Amino acid sequence: MQFLLAFIVVVPLIGAVAALLPAPPGLKGKSPDQAVLRHGVTVTGAILIAAIVLAAGFDHDHPSKMQATTDISWIPALDVRIHLGIDGISLPLLVLTALLTFLCALYSYFKMPEGPSPKAFVALVLVLESGTLATFAVLDLLLFFLAFEMVLIPMYFLIARWGGAQKQAAAWKFILYTLLGSVIMLLGLLLIGLKSGTFDMVTLATDNGRGLTSSVQVIAVLAIGIGLAVKTPMWPLHSWLPDAHTAAPTVGSVLLAGVLLKMGTYGFVRILLPIAPDGMHTFAPYLAAFAVVGIVYGSLACLALARPGSKGDLKRLIAYSSVGHMGFVLLGIASMTPTGVNGALFANIAHGLITGLLFFLVGAVKDRYGTADLDTLSGATGAALYGRAPRLGGLLAFAAVASLGLPGLAGFWGEMLALFGSFDPADGLSRPAFLTFMSIAAFGTLLTAAYMLIVVRRVCMGEKREEPQQLADVQTYEFAAWTPLVALTVLAGLWPAVLLGLTDPAVQKLLAGGKS
Repeated sequence: MQFLLAFIVVVPLIGAVAALLPAPPGLKGKSPDQAVLRHGVTVTGAILIAAIVLAAGFDHDHPSKMQATTDISWIPALDVRIHLGIDGISLPLLVLTALLTFLCALYSYFKMPEGPSPKAFVALVLVLESGTLATFAVLDLLLFFLAFEMVLIPMYFLIARWGGAQKQAAAWKFILYTLLGSVIMLLGLLLIGLKSGTFDMVTLATDNGRGLTSSVQVIAVLAIGIGLAVKTPMWPLHSWLPDAHTAAPTVGSVLLAGVLLKMGTYGFVRILLPIAPDGMHTFAPYLAAFAVVGIVYGSLACLALARPGSKGDLKRLIAYSSVGHMGFVLLGIASMTPTGVNGALFANIAHGLITGLLFFLVGAVKDRYGTADLDTLSGATGAALYGRAPRLGGLLAFAAVASLGLPGLAGFWGEMLALFGSFDPADGLSRPAFLTFMSIAAFGTLLTAAYMLIVVRRVCMGEKREEPQQLADVQTYEFAAWTPLVALTVLAGLWPAVLLGLTDPAVQKLLAGGKS
């Protein structure tokens, strides 16, 4: 188990270096480009298999216990250690990251985005995977920061070199926002480490803030929270996200929405809730307020983009929907209750599956039509995907109703539990305030249903137009990349205990100060 976790974190980096080297003569296949893309599928596939084996070998009877741990001294003077481990909170995110990266590599093998050499593309995707996996596996504050920052450069280049229109401006906006937030976050992490005498996250969580004064906790939560909120993204620090998604290639959008956004909310749960509970208690009402504003704002922005005549971009609309969905995650965390935090963690996974699928589908629609502009897609009578490409239209409708939180699919449980957490927040938090937040968030679910159904009506329905070239339906490689996401969305919706059975004991222990 120890070896597997270290393997999962380190091997993508080795694979990234190997991708930049010339392919051995016997492995080149039809071309060097094909060889390096096949290399990406092989490495990410090996990581996915290792993650599944790790999940199978995980002690499901004790998910609150840190498992597969490695603890090696790295910088003794600062007591910085190479400390790795997983519990019921981090394991689902680890498997989700491995799955989405493999599906993106598989998709890219058949549909490589336009841009420079595939060598650099594959290497950047593997570095991105390593940094994300490390973020969910490390148990040292400084290592967490390094892993958190490691993903920025690969994503910057994926947008800037393989993106679409306005890619340079979007990439710069992404890197500047996230770097500024990270600098502030580093100050908060250093404050905790220096005041408590350790950077070890397990030790700090067990101490549960007893070694830190209330003022230190408040300052630390403010500083770290800003950095995490930028990555989440929380309103009003979200404005980099729509531009980044609109410009990014399909696989870049899938990884950005499905994996990178989860790093911010994971930091709230893993670091701020257990290590600085007094500081979180102070800021919880403000966090909840920003969260519900984000829910309503994201939904209204999507409605504006979906309106006929607005020239709304479908990728931009899905990006704004992420602002709303991540608002539910933040609302659950702000309740500081086991119910709310479990809902936040469930919504994290559900959003990764559903929005990852949505960006795959929107990318496919854009490839076929040459545009993601809703007005162009709908035309006078609708794009009529049901008639022209029934499988693609059906999948898009499925992903849309999953995103709006239809009961029986993954999107429902996380949002419902986040609302339940707000109904009865932690002791000391204002219940009337949180009931107000819950009511606003519930109204946001109606807005979400409205814009998603408008998108389905405009893109999928309408009279079938006779055109010289028939629209291609879902290809075999697309089925291979999308089917796991569809299956897991249904499985998580029908059998939520699979995920909640992992997260709940770990959350209970986290909120109880390290006591099971």
